Order: sequence, then C-alpha cells, then structure tokens
Amino acid sequence: MTAQAQQITPNLKAAQPVVESRKRRERKMPASLEGQTLGKYRVMEPLGRGGMAQVYRAYHPQLDRYVAIKVLRSDLVEEAEFLGRFRREAQAVANLRHENIVQVYDFDVQADVYYMVMELLEGDTLKVRMNEYRARGEKMPQGEVLRIMFDSLEGLAFAHSEGIIHRDIKPANIMLTRRGQAVLTDFGIAQIVGGTNYTVSGALMGTLAYMAPEQGLSGKTSAGSDIYSLGIVFYEMLAGRPPFDADTPLAILMKHVNDPLPLPRSIDSEIPEPLERVVLKALAKKPEDRYQSADEMIQALKKTVTELDTTIPERVPEPDFTLVGVPEGVAVLSGEDRERITDIPLVNDETDVTAGQTLAQEIRQSLKPGEPGLSASAVDLKAPQGFGKTAAKAVLPMLFAIAGYNLTAVMLGLVSRKWRIYGVGWPAEIILVGMTLALVMANTQASWLMIPTGLILGNGLLMAFYSITGWWTGWAYLWPLEPLLVLGTLGYTFWLGARGERKDELTQKTGQQLVRIAVFVLVIVIGIAALPFG
Repeated sequence: MTAQAQQITPNLKAAQPVVESRKRRERKMPASLEGQTLGKYRVMEPLGRGGMAQVYRAYHPQLDRYVAIKVLRSDLVEEAEFLGRFRREAQAVANLRHENIVQVYDFDVQADVYYMVMELLEGDTLKVRMNEYRARGEKMPQGEVLRIMFDSLEGLAFAHSEGIIHRDIKPANIMLTRRGQAVLTDFGIAQIVGGTNYTVSGALMGTLAYMAPEQGLSGKTSAGSDIYSLGIVFYEMLAGRPPFDADTPLAILMKHVNDPLPLPRSIDSEIPEPLERVVLKALAKKPEDRYQSADEMIQALKKTVTELDTTIPERVPEPDFTLVGVPEGVAVLSGEDRERITDIPLVNDETDVTAGQTLAQEIRQSLKPGEPGLSASAVDLKAPQGFGKTAAKAVLPMLFAIAGYNLTAVMLGLVSRKWRIYGVGWPAEIILVGMTLALVMANTQASWLMIPTGLILGNGLLMAFYSITGWWTGWAYLWPLEPLLVLGTLGYTFWLGARGERKDELTQKTGQQLVRIAVFVLVIVIGIAALPFG
C-alpha cells in the first residue's frame, strides 16, 4: 500500500455503518411525516432529502408562518456522534444571524423524531440553476456568477469569524432566493473550531467532488478547506463542469490530491484571465497557497471586477426561463432533469455520511504497493507517519517519566532512610513499562501489542500487591492468576483481530483505557510506597 493510501486508511477505517434493524427504524419514524404535527408545526409536503435528514414544508398556525423542518434520519438517531452533530448544527447555526446564511428558529425532539426548524427559503438551489443552464446549452452570465460568489463569501466570512467551518460547500447547499440572495444552507457537518468534536473517530464525511485534498486525506478542515470547496463551485459556474470527476470516490479524491487543475480557459476560452487567476489560487493543493480567509478572496474578486471594468448586479438576477420540474417554495432541493444533459459529466454531490467507510473499502480492495498515481511525492502534504515514528512519539515521554521516577526515588531515599518508595515501590517500574506499551498500542492501533501490554501490566499489579503487603507467600495461593492472565490476554488479542473494520478503533480505545488504569494503579502504588515508617 502506498504512503498516501496508508495515510488515508487509519483516518477512515473507524467509520462504521449504523447497526439497527429495518423494523426498529420503522418503529422509530414512519416513512413520511406528511400531515402530522411536530410540536407547534403542522408538517406538509416533503421538499428534499440530504445525507443526514429529510426536509419538509411546515406551517406554524400561531405565527401564521411557513417554515422548513429538517428531520434527522431515523437510522442515525441512536448514533451519539450523528445526534451530537445534529444538535450542534441547530445550536451553532441559530447563533449565525446573517442574510447569506439560513436562519434556524427552533430545535426539538418528539417521540424519537429529532427535528430542526428553519426559515423557508423560496427559490432554487444553485445546483438546479446551473443544470438548467446546462440543459439549455447556455452559460451562466458572468455578473450572476460574481454576485453568487460575493454573497457566498460574505456568509462564509461571517461563519468563519464565529468559529464555524461549513465542511460541505457545494451547489446543492447554496440557495438562490426569490429576494435575489445567495444563502448558505445545511451546516449539518459543520465543525466548530476549538469546540467538541462529535465526528465519529476517524470518520470522513462530506462530498468528495468538492472536498479539499487535506480534508479528504486526513479529515482536517479549516477556513482554507471551505475556500477550496467554494473555489470548485466557482470553477463549475464559469466552466459549466467541475474540474475533477471519476467512477469511484477514491479516484475522485486522488485527482484532487495529485492531478493538476484543468485550466478553466482550456474548457471555455471566453472566461476572463483575471477570473481564472482567482480560481487557481482558491484551488491550490496546499492550504497555505490559497486565500487565507474569505475576506481576502472577496478583496481579490473586487480587484478583478475593477480590472475587468464590469458591473455586478446588486441582487442575484431571476433567470429568464422557468425551471422544469421544480415545485415552488423549495427550501432544500437538489433535483434536476439529467436526461436533458447528455454532454457534461455530472458528479454525485450527495453528502456521504459513510465516505470514510467507502474509501477504506476501496483501498483494501484495489490498492497495491507502487500503484501509479498515488506517489507521496505527487503532492507536498504532511507526510504520513509509519509505525516507528508513531511509536517513538508515545515512547519518548514515557522514557522521561521512568527516568524521572527513578531519580525522584533515589533522591528521596538519600534524604531519609524512612522513605521506602524505591525499596517497596519498585513494581511501579513494571507498571510504567506496561503503560508505555499501552500508549504505543493506542497510538499505532497495533492489536498484537495487547499481549505484552496485558502481561506486563497484570504482573506489575501482582508484584505491587506482594511488595506493599509483604505477603510474598501468597504466591502459593494466587499462582492460578498467572495462567488466567495469559489466557485472557491471548483471547482478547485474538478477539480484537477478528473485529474486522472495527479492529483499529477498538484497539485504540483498549490502549487508552489501559493507560487510564495504569495511571490509577501507579498513583496508589507510589502513594503507599512513599509513606514513611511509623
């Protein structure tokens, strides 16, 4: 397996499918909530479906107001990580008051139905608008493109200033309202910078066709990754198609990572060169080479507009055609008549909550060492760390801890002979070694380390008991614990190895738990051993 494939794999394997039977899901929520009442809201017709939720139009009779209700998918309700993300979306976005960000009014739960109430945006998604232009064989007017970009960047700049990264910018998540505004929607997988991370450990979520290289490789997101995603949208509005597409998720990701960006002007020579420069900078492979903020990209676009001596409409203009098959009042809808679009590749832009799992499976099935196109030197991202480097990071701090313990014990022994920390607490040395192995196990996710870790920690605990109590003759009675320890450690190691895709996640959690246990025992041992005589 190549270096980049190895980098992707540990970050993706932990993403697991939701384990819940079909009958149980059906009991949780009916196939449709149409005609039912959620809290104060009367649910009407469905408007659309996303990666995490179903969206309905609803009516609030007391306020005489129509709203959009976003209902969490029933098969995700019992997954704490997804539920936490859904709760966070409501709380975070509700605090974002900006004309270019969808407004959230309410959040509640009723009979295991978790829902969020948003303003109903009358209009169409950018995806629908672009596909209609494609179907008609027309290009989106330059002024309309720039107005949409300015509005989207204004909303993004405000969200970033509030510490929120969208993580899933794409045409289907940009609404073009009847009021002539481009509005960012669906912060369902937003990451609050510095906040609690509810994302499944190592899971990758989002839309690969619009995902920044570093986000796809390691799940790392920032303002720069949002700028990259919006840059893809910008490219698609100008050129009529996204820059990268492929048959599999992994192939799409690796194109973003390795392939040079097809120049927009090579697709459409009428695209102004200054606009192409903005696209190229926004889509730089390295985050540090892109615009460092949405505000910086806004200033670059303003400079470009001045250079082109063009006029930007104050509002997103209404199209001079009727969108086919799109009902009025759509809040979140990404439908299109693909049969009318035959000469342009259309990417699958559905938000994938199991993208990590899908990629991990592809890697296991198809990648081979030395496969062309996956060279680590093809893109200068942070180099993946192998077992040796990862283990070294865990071992070095513990070596200092062991050396510090020995030095402290010797010094205390020299100060007063009454201190017995070194003579009685010597098993702490064994526990520290076991803790080191547990830390390496947690960091490298190497399940075979469970054998030496379990045996050393178990024996360290027994030695500590004998040393502190002085009951060394107890070995005659407690020796059966030794073969039980060996059998238990071997059995658990084999069990970990049989967990398939969950092996790495469970190995990491086991190592972390063993470290906690070792710290607890260590504190007790040193505390008792440090007590002076009488």
